[in-house]
Amino acid sequence: MQLETTRRQAQALTLRSKLPGQIGYGVLYIVLSIVAVIQIFPLLWLMLFSLKNNEEIFNLAPMAFPERLRWENYEKVWTQGHINSYFFNSVWMTLVSVGVTVLLASLVTFALTRMKWKLQSFVLGLFMVGMMIPVHSTLIPLFSMFMKMNLTNHPLSIILSYIAFNLPITIMIMLGFYYTLPREVEEAAVMDGCSVNRIFFSITLPMTASVLSTAVIINMIYNWNEFIFVNTFISSEKYKTLTVGVQNFVGQYTTDWGAIGATLMISILPIMIAFILLSNRIVEGIAAGSVKG
Repeated sequence: MQLETTRRQAQALTLRSKLPGQIGYGVLYIVLSIVAVIQIFPLLWLMLFSLKNNEEIFNLAPMAFPERLRWENYEKVWTQGHINSYFFNSVWMTLVSVGVTVLLASLVTFALTRMKWKLQSFVLGLFMVGMMIPVHSTLIPLFSMFMKMNLTNHPLSIILSYIAFNLPITIMIMLGFYYTLPREVEEAAVMDGCSVNRIFFSITLPMTASVLSTAVIINMIYNWNEFIFVNTFISSEKYKTLTVGVQNFVGQYTTDWGAIGATLMISILPIMIAFILLSNRIVEGIAAGSVKG
C-alpha cells in the first residue's frame, strides 16, 4: 500500500512538473496558428479578388464569394493581355540571372575561403560595400552606360543588373557555410592529384547543396518581383516581365481590377511552388551557415 501511494505521488509530481511545459507548448502552437492564418489571409483574399469583376470587388465584402467564379479573368490576361509572353520573359531572365549569380558567387566564395592571395581581404570588402549601394542611386549611371553599349531595351541589361546587385548578398550567405566545410576532404583530394577546378566542381560544390538552395530562392524572389530595372531599361513589349506587364490593365478611365488580381496570382505561384519544394534545403542552409566552426 505504501509503495502504491508513493508511486501515485511520484506520478502527480511528474504531471505537475510537465504541466507548465505543456501549457507553454499549447500557447506557442496557438500563436503560430494565428500567425499562419495572418500569413495565408492575403493569399485567400487575392484569390477571391481575382475571380470577381469590378462591381463585385467594390460592392462585396473583401472575403465574400462572387456570384460565380470568373475564371475567364485568367484566360483574358493569358491571351488578350499577353501575360503568357511576360511570364516566359520573367522565367528565362530569372533562371539565367540566378544560375550565373549562384555560380559566380560560389567561385568567389571558394577563392575567398580556400585560397590565400594578396587582395583577398580587399576583394571581400568591395563585395560587402556593394551591399550598401542603393539601387535607385545607380539607375541614371546604368542607363547612361547601357545607352552607350546599345543595351537599352535589351534583356542583357536586366540580367547584368540582377547579377551585379545579387552577388554581394549571395556571397555573404555562402561565406558562413563555406567556413564550416571540412578541409580534410579537399586536402585528401589534393593528395590524390585533383586540380583546383575538379576539387571545386566535384567535391566542394556538391557539399554546398543546402546553401545553394537558400541562395537560389532568395535570388529568385528578388529577380521575379523586381520592377524598377525592367521599367527603366525596357520599353518594348517583347521583353517586358510580369511586374511591368500588369500595368496593361490600368487604363486612363477604367481599370480591370479582376484581371490585375489574376495577373498577381499567376505571378506569385512559381515562387510559392519553388519555396515549398526547397523549404527543407533552405532551413538546412540557413542553420548550417549561421554558425562558424
